[in-house]
Amino acid sequence: MGGQACVFYGAAEFSRDTDLAILANAANLARLRRALKDLQAQVIAVPPFDPKYLRRGLAIHFRCQHPDAPRMRVDVMSKMRGVDSFAKLWRRRTSIEMPDGTECDLLSLPDLVQAKKTQRDKDWPMIRRLVEANYFENVKRPNPSQIQFWLQEMRTPQLLIGLAKRYPLPARKLAVKRPLLALAALGKTKELERALAKEENLERAKDRLYWRPLRKELEKLRHARP
Repeated sequence: MGGQACVFYGAAEFSRDTDLAILANAANLARLRRALKDLQAQVIAVPPFDPKYLRRGLAIHFRCQHPDAPRMRVDVMSKMRGVDSFAKLWRRRTSIEMPDGTECDLLSLPDLVQAKKTQRDKDWPMIRRLVEANYFENVKRPNPSQIQFWLQEMRTPQLLIGLAKRYPLPARKLAVKRPLLALAALGKTKELERALAKEENLERAKDRLYWRPLRKELEKLRHARP
């Protein structure tokens, strides 16, 4: 669900860690513990490996010591702001097969984009690259769901203007949820740029508000460490 997934979707990002979204039930957590044991992974920082923290939306961080994955970091989450439940994420997942036959399950591209809408500066350029990569790969023969995705998530003004003019009917319908599409349809570049910035700032503010109590909880855990 992190940088590694972005690589698979064609928005290359160098990532030193592996981010996983998991189902935090007893059986699945037992499988995770076995995998972490195989990786000789230990918890770093806070919180400790306890399901209650996963279910509250905190990430648990591990460092691997296995010779095949020395110092690799693994971050695990079960709940994210603005993102659907794991069951829905799993139904919409993208499965790919590696050259050696290993199968990897990724967050669907729309879910990955949604998960990236955080307060972190590095996530917004990545959202833009993810949507652009999907657009340029499929622009010649898009299906309706791809057109809808681009209209909902595109952050490149000129491309968004082109989409709104090429697909006026879905653009008008989606403008109810994303009003800046009306500016795109009119070709108002400067106004659209400002509206995109405002949209980003609103998501950043929502993320800061979401994390405020969670950060306080993390601070308490840090101070309580022996």
